[in-house]
Amino acid sequence: MKALLQRTAVAGLALAAIACLESTSPSNSLLAISDALVTLPAGFSSTDNTFPSGDGNEGAFMPPRRGHDGMGGRGMMGGGMGPGFVGGIGFGRGFDHGPFGLGGLSSDCALNSATGRVTCPAATNHGLTVNRSYSFKKADGTVQSAPDSTTNTINEQVSATGTVTRRDSAVSNVSNSSDRTVTGLAFGSTQRTVNGTSRGQESTTGTNSDGAFTATRLVGDTTSGLVIPVVEGKPTYPTAGTVTRSMHATFTVGGTTTTHDRREVITYNGSATATITITQDGTTKSCTLPLPHGRPDCS
Repeated sequence: MKALLQRTAVAGLALAAIACLESTSPSNSLLAISDALVTLPAGFSSTDNTFPSGDGNEGAFMPPRRGHDGMGGRGMMGGGMGPGFVGGIGFGRGFDHGPFGLGGLSSDCALNSATGRVTCPAATNHGLTVNRSYSFKKADGTVQSAPDSTTNTINEQVSATGTVTRRDSAVSNVSNSSDRTVTGLAFGSTQRTVNGTSRGQESTTGTNSDGAFTATRLVGDTTSGLVIPVVEGKPTYPTAGTVTRSMHATFTVGGTTTTHDRREVITYNGSATATITITQDGTTKSCTLPLPHGRPDCS
């Protein structure tokens, strides 16, 4: 079961956000993204991160044929940003709605009195084992066994590790994890604050038309002090905080090694326009992002 924070109710908005982020014109596009940086490591969407939600079954990266490095993506890396980070999600009625809101907790998750965390049974998905645990607290710090309208803080910790074998027999060792805390969830709160980190690693060996290859991808993000104002029944967007995202990819095919790095820093300043600083392979561009659902505009 995907994390409590931000779920299927916003799946359509996620697709819309991705479309906006990737529909920049060639004359005013973001830095072209290497094929290795367009997608995420296998199983990374099982964790809590700033990228668009998936089903947790992303395929491992397959290096392109030599001399065809693609550079096909022109949006933000990893498919864009999740809808909670670009805005436009209405809060609706009830304490459990809106961006990073509460959601249903699986009935087989239980409070561990020794740790004070609600732990769920491990789930196996396409060769990966996903472990998930939560901490629910009221505003006064009281630990809860399940969320309700008095829950003010949720911390979710996730790991997804294991081995994925592709149909072409390429084998990927995967290690993903995340740790996210959301406060300001209690009924009557005027804003929600999000802090979190995630990290993913995928190491793949296999064979393509150029011969044997090895490929490693590292991805991670840090969300610091992201503030979402609560406006009942009205879409909103982050007004403070930063998101820092990075990816590193290296692959060796037929004796030739290729490396790509990308870093994106998104800053929310209280206005309806966030700023983005993008550095890829040593080249930096400054961009702006109208909120919500705007298109990145780069100088």
